Amino acid sequence: MPTVLFIRHGLTAKTGPVLTGWTPGVPLDERGAAQVRDVGARLAGLPLDAVVTSPLERCVQTAQALLDARDTPGGLRVEERFGEVRYGDWTGRELKELAEEPLWKVVQAHPSSVVFPGPDGEPLAAAQLRAVRAVRDWNELLGPEAVYAVCSHGDIIKAVVADALGLHLDQFQRIQVDPASLTVIRYTELRPFLVRLNDSGSDLSGLVPVNQGDGDAPVGGGA
Repeated sequence: MPTVLFIRHGLTAKTGPVLTGWTPGVPLDERGAAQVRDVGARLAGLPLDAVVTSPLERCVQTAQALLDARDTPGGLRVEERFGEVRYGDWTGRELKELAEEPLWKVVQAHPSSVVFPGPDGEPLAAAQLRAVRAVRDWNELLGPEAVYAVCSHGDIIKAVVADALGLHLDQFQRIQVDPASLTVIRYTELRPFLVRLNDSGSDLSGLVPVNQGDGDAPVGGGA
């Protein structure tokens, strides 16, 4: 039953008003660097079998903060499929400007149908599919007892959570994933379990692996 810790990258100088996407050269700002140092300190006592990251600089910096706080076998591993959604011609534009586009309402209400404009634009459904497949592949590679971290982006993590909950992608905008937050999913043969969502400060001792049985959900919610 692999346990995956999804960590959204910390704040960048362009976080907020601009859709950064795959724009190169967007590192964490001072606030973001402090955020990910705090995440690294929070997770320092939790054994990790791997730290996997999106190739984008802000995620690599976030992943490195985890490695700086521990000795993790294999070091840093880069996975292209955990990269940001490819927003095409929307990349680099201000959000307030994009909110005036007809496609914006579709992104909010019917994201499963969205294909971002331009030759590099990606369907949101395709981004979800690649990320979920990447999780399944890493689960198989690292084994059933693995606990590992994935540093990725807000929309990608939201899409993976929607899949874990059995939600249609059109519902993924109901999920919130803040910068430098922790979301944890435990995968079993029967179903995934969402263990933490958008966590920015709770006790993490309960994430240490124990025998969880065959994937049955505890009747009554468990102890």
